[in-house]
Amino acid sequence: MAQDIVTRFAPSPTGFLHIGGARTALFNWLFAKHYGGKMLLRIEDTDRARSTQEAVDALIDGLSWLGLDWDGDPISQFSRVGRHKEAVEQMLADGTAYRCYCSPEEVDAMREKARAEGKPPRYDGTWRDRNPSEAPAGIDPVIRLKAPQEGETIVDDMVQGRVVIPNKDLDDFVLMRSDGTPTYMLAVVVDDHDMGITHIIRGVDHLTNAARQTLIFNALGWDVPSMAHIPLIHGPDGAKLSKRHGATGAEAYRALGYLPQALRNYLARLGWSHGDEEIMSLEDMIKWFGMDAVGQSAARFDFKKLENLNGHYMRTTDDSELLEHWKVFLQNVDTGATVLEWLSEAGNEQTALAALPGLKERAKTLVELTESASYLWRQRPLDTDEKAQKILSEEAKAILLDLHEVLSQVRDWSAEPLETAVKSYAEEKELKLGKVAQPLRAALTGRGTSPGIYDVLVALKREESLARIKDQTV
Repeated sequence: MAQDIVTRFAPSPTGFLHIGGARTALFNWLFAKHYGGKMLLRIEDTDRARSTQEAVDALIDGLSWLGLDWDGDPISQFSRVGRHKEAVEQMLADGTAYRCYCSPEEVDAMREKARAEGKPPRYDGTWRDRNPSEAPAGIDPVIRLKAPQEGETIVDDMVQGRVVIPNKDLDDFVLMRSDGTPTYMLAVVVDDHDMGITHIIRGVDHLTNAARQTLIFNALGWDVPSMAHIPLIHGPDGAKLSKRHGATGAEAYRALGYLPQALRNYLARLGWSHGDEEIMSLEDMIKWFGMDAVGQSAARFDFKKLENLNGHYMRTTDDSELLEHWKVFLQNVDTGATVLEWLSEAGNEQTALAALPGLKERAKTLVELTESASYLWRQRPLDTDEKAQKILSEEAKAILLDLHEVLSQVRDWSAEPLETAVKSYAEEKELKLGKVAQPLRAALTGRGTSPGIYDVLVALKREESLARIKDQTV
């Protein structure tokens, strides 16, 4: 593409970054990056009742967590109301818009009449060609587009193909309300033009807006950006993704223990594909991305597939990077304060790093990793779960007494010598390894399942390990 690409992500601040919005942002970001262009961020905050700084911050937080940056400062649509009014004044002067003095009750009556006649319920053009001198006193007019009544409006969509809408099906819709505030339809067009947007990439639920916005672009004499309307995300049952399917906001996935790179990879594959590639680095996504590979069918959100993909990223992410992701997760869950306090104490970050290789092999989410790692910060004497209590029989406690003696003799407190010592003890006593390892696991972690037992011993270090074993022999 010869032109400089400029895309935009333009969410309404509803309090969080919806997962569908996150996928739209990602597609805009990838498309811009692929062509060396820019992605701008516009907050569509004209609905003042719903638009709070807290909601805007939540959106920005979600995008930042996903690693989706934008060029320049976020643009507030509300701050541009004066410019929107200028555009309407230009249209009035050009004769492509007009003032309508119908009351809301009159417009409702028109729509009811049309319904009764089996026609689409829309405004009938009462004030389209009337002389403004006929305007009734004391009524603030709305301003409507003087839409073409013949011919067709064509949207050459990069995903949906050629979409043709007869102009007779598009009424003279409102551009400016009677209180002087612009409608969404007008504000979007003016903002997209002024921001130099070349490509509008958004959900297919906006396709019905595309024809109307094209009419406004044409009325103002502006070039219409290229458009791509991407398929919606459905739940596993085929219905539009909603709260009943589970988490719908990006921040909820963070709290569920997903890594941003895993969610990013998963969202990229919802509606877009590159051959059979399931796991893609960010560099590969940017290199491969294009609207030609975006399908028209709705994508189904598969929570199991996301979990498995997250497990892959847990295993392959560098330990120090994974630790940073873990801290972010802990900062955003109610139960994280205890762990963060433990991590802040001298030496404990190194202890966590030493434990991570064993922990991440068995965890698909940071929630599971936190549960598996909880043996690190539990205080003695450990609380034990039901499975551990069953394991810690009198026979098991006798084995632990022996193990305390055996492990006390190990000078090099690392995995290989510890494993040798435990296996040698099992062979000497003619016990299966599980008969020895299970009580050891229960004593060290208070749980019936845990990371590898030698990883646990190394992470807890000599003094703490021996103390926990001794606790169970008393």
